Parts: sequence; C-alpha cells; structure tokens
Amino acid sequence: MALVGVLALQGSYNEHIAVLRRLGVKGVEIKKPEQLETVASLIIPGGESTTMAKLAEFHNLFPALREFVKMGKPVWGTCAGLIFLANRATGQKIGGQELVGGLDCMVHRNFFGSQIQSFETELSVPELASKEGGPEVFRGVFIRAPAILEVGPQVEVLADYTVPANKWRDSNPGVEGHEENSGSEKKVIVAVRQGNLLATAFHPELTADTRWHSYFLKMATETEEGASSSIVAVGADLDLNQQTKIDLPVFL
Repeated sequence: MALVGVLALQGSYNEHIAVLRRLGVKGVEIKKPEQLETVASLIIPGGESTTMAKLAEFHNLFPALREFVKMGKPVWGTCAGLIFLANRATGQKIGGQELVGGLDCMVHRNFFGSQIQSFETELSVPELASKEGGPEVFRGVFIRAPAILEVGPQVEVLADYTVPANKWRDSNPGVEGHEENSGSEKKVIVAVRQGNLLATAFHPELTADTRWHSYFLKMATETEEGASSSIVAVGADLDLNQQTKIDLPVFL
C-alpha cells in the first residue's frame, strides 16, 4: 500500500489523515524535505496560507515540493493548498508569499472574505459523481476561502460557484471573469484538475463525504506507473446516497 503524504506544517492535516484512515490508506505527516521521498502522493491542507508559506520556507520545503510536482506525482491542495499550487495569486498580504506553482491558474487568496464570512453550500459536481458515484452535489465548506479567477487551457473545471457581480468587480478590478459570466451574477471556479494536480477552494476533509479523497487516490493509480495495485481502499464501500449529512463546526 502506497503512503500518502500530508503536509503537516499548520492547518487541517489531521482531518485529512483521519479521512484517509477511513478509506484504509495510511497518511503520514510531512514536515521535512527528505520525507517527501517516502510518499507516492501529497495533500497540502487548508490553513493560514501565509503562515504555512513562512514555515515551508523555514524548513526549506519549497524546492522539494516543486520537484515533487514536476515529477508528476499526484498533489491535492485544499484551500490554502490551492493557493500554494497556483502559478499566480492576487489579494495577498503586503510582501506576498512564495508559491509552489504548477497549476496554470490565477487564484484570489481571500476572495470570500474573513473568518466570519465562512459558509457552507451545495456545489454541483457532475464529474465527481460520474467517477465516484453518489449525488451530483457536494457540501462545500468554505473557510476564509480563495477562488480561482482564471485557468489555462489544460485545466479542467470540476466545480464553480455563483457570486453577485459586484462581489466579482470589487475583488477583481480589471480581471475578466469566467466566460459564462453575464448579467448580475458571476461564476468563480472552486475545484480544478490539471494532470497530476487537484485543487479545491473548500474543505472536503471537514465533511462526512469521502468522494474527493477517493477521487484523489484514484488519480494516483492513473499517474503512478504500476500503482493500480499499490493503493487499496479497505472498507470504503459507502452508500453515499444514504449518508447522513453532517453539519460540522467552522474552524481552522
């Protein structure tokens, strides 16, 4: 069974490891560059992106993280992890922050506002449902969340979210919106895939629905040579249509 690394500098890494355990997969904490050599894939969790970036720089993790991405190993960034993976970011604090890059997109670091503006909503996820079964909606938990403003031609959009047009204009002066945007509402992108990279602006690890984690594990079998027999989800036969929806507290 291949190990899944979870960057454990700050944020919701324990929650990701707990979901992986439910799927019968071992997640291991990654805090040093050399530890990346022991895992076949990596999750970069949500948290405070500037703090995570400072800690990653302190531990000299950025070169190793960039090499991990370039090697084609599967990497999934949630919330702050999405910001890490983006090639370009806006809305950053003064001085900005270092990025891992690799994902051809522009992300707004704090598009949805402050902690008190965190929210939950049902997202349409037809691609996820087609691969993992269950309903065509997913409960998105957004905590001080980013949003993707632009994507390159190789990026597949997996979910978007409608916001008022004035929210878009206030956050993104001079930036063109999603091509479907018109009228009084706009769409921002909140989940994407580009080859070995997966990114979500929300926190699947804070819900009872394990489909995003299962989707990511299957990406590893697609990407890793001979990995179809190395990652096994034990006891993961869940009837998602029958799952009880759980409202979880909003926290970092």
